[in-house]
Amino acid sequence: MTEQSGARPTIAIIGGTGDLGSGLAGRWSAAGYPVVLGSRAKDKAVAAAQEMSSGGAPITGDDNLGAARAADVVVIAVPYSNHDAILNELKPALSGKIVVDAVVPLKPPKVSTVQLPEAGSAAAEAQRILGETARLVTAFHNIGAAKLRGEGEIECDVLVCGDDKEAREVVIALADAAGTRGVDGGALANSVAAEALTSILIGINRRYKVKNAGIRITGLPARE
Repeated sequence: MTEQSGARPTIAIIGGTGDLGSGLAGRWSAAGYPVVLGSRAKDKAVAAAQEMSSGGAPITGDDNLGAARAADVVVIAVPYSNHDAILNELKPALSGKIVVDAVVPLKPPKVSTVQLPEAGSAAAEAQRILGETARLVTAFHNIGAAKLRGEGEIECDVLVCGDDKEAREVVIALADAAGTRGVDGGALANSVAAEALTSILIGINRRYKVKNAGIRITGLPARE
């Protein structure tokens, strides 16, 4: 999927009323991407969308399945405890679409300690559920929601992993549109590094008494 004639893909954000989802929604709407917020309760998503709309591309709300059906790109931004259930529920609506999994396998209360699942990563679990029905990419694991709710460019890189090179490029462009810098992280198996890094960043926030620590990849050429 590529953008043609200036048309922007519609993005569904499952978990769109949460901190990460709403932060991304505002950024993408301001950049001209139509956004559909998905929630278990449609009324909640509709109310959140009305509150967020501020002159950019339209932000609408629907239940999770309706949001996924309406979109070209579907972002999964739900708690890890709901990850598998959400993917199983949405699988029929995801066929052929780019699915951006932003879920990190955090297991309270030790969220600053890396605790990877038996499958090896949340990405591996998503791949097991979706198989070849969707174009799975992972991204946005290491970006603080508060940074997204601010204005201007964000000094943070987003690692984008997936086995579909064209899908990675689409998501890298979405990361750039959100004010971060998308960095090609290679194969889907590499997502485990980004997922694990989230716990490390949480620990850094606590030990250094800062908020929203992020990552920067040095030595990359400037964007053309």
